[in-house]
Amino acid sequence: MIGRMALKIHHLNCGTLCPLSQKLFNGRGSLLKPGMLVCHCLLLETEAGLVLIDTGLGREDLRLGFVSPLLDTFSPPRYHAQETALAQIKALGFAPEEVRHIVLTHLDLDHAGGLADFPKARVHLHLNEYQGAVSQPSLAEIWRYLPRQWKHDVQWETYEPLGETWKGLNAVRSLRGLPEEILLIPLRGHTRGHSGIAIQTPTGWLLHAGDAFFERGQLSFPGINCSPGLLLLQVLEPWNAFEWGNTLLKLQLLSRQHPDVQILCSHDPQAFKEQAGQP
Repeated sequence: MIGRMALKIHHLNCGTLCPLSQKLFNGRGSLLKPGMLVCHCLLLETEAGLVLIDTGLGREDLRLGFVSPLLDTFSPPRYHAQETALAQIKALGFAPEEVRHIVLTHLDLDHAGGLADFPKARVHLHLNEYQGAVSQPSLAEIWRYLPRQWKHDVQWETYEPLGETWKGLNAVRSLRGLPEEILLIPLRGHTRGHSGIAIQTPTGWLLHAGDAFFERGQLSFPGINCSPGLLLLQVLEPWNAFEWGNTLLKLQLLSRQHPDVQILCSHDPQAFKEQAGQP
C-alpha cells in the first residue's frame, strides 16, 4: 500500500565510465573510441526522508583521481564533481543530512563510493554482501571491494531472506526505518549478497536490479542480447557464474510474467536516459 506521501523518484547518473571501445561495450560506434556506461542510482523522496539506492562514485574518488587499477585501466571514470550523488542532491535543493537511508544492491567500488558523503545515513544491504566485503574471503573479493569507501563509522543494517516472496522471488520486507513500499530482493551471483531493490511507486513497481544484468536486451530469453564486451565482463566478473545465470533466468521470467514491472540495471546508458527523461 502506498503511504500517505506519494513516493517520488529521481534518476541519477553518479559516475560515467568510459570503457575501451564503443563498438564492444555499446554495440555501435567506433572500435577504437571509448564507450560510455553510467552508474544509475535512485533518489527517493519518502516519509522516512531521502533514500538513496546505490551511491556511485564519491568525493574521495574524485579527490584521489583514482579508484582501482582495473577500473581506471579498462573503464576509466570521467571524475566529474557534478556527477556525485552529493552534488546532484544539493542541486535538487536538498541538504546532505536529509539522506537518512542508503539501500545498496552491493558494495562493489562503483556502487559504494559515495557512502562517506552521507556519514549519518543508515546503510541497508544483504548480510552475505556485508560479510563478503568486510572479510574478503576470496581473491576476487579483494580486488572488487574498497574498504576505504566505508572506513567511517557506518550504521550498517543487514538482512537475510526469511521466506517472504515478491512476485515469485525471495524478498526482505519491512526494512528497518523504511516505508513498506521498499523491498530488498536477493539476486545472488554477481556478488555473494547482490540484491535488487523493489519500489512500489504511485504508477506501479520498479525493480533496480543492480548488476544482475548490464543491458535491457538481456531480459529477453536467452539473455545474450548484449554487446560483446559487456557479455564477456558478465561471464568473467561474477562471484558465482552459475548463480548469476540462474538469477538472469529469474529476471527474464519476471519480465515475461509481470510486464507491468519496470526492471532497470546500473550501467545501461540508453535505459538511463529514457528513465531520466533525457534526449
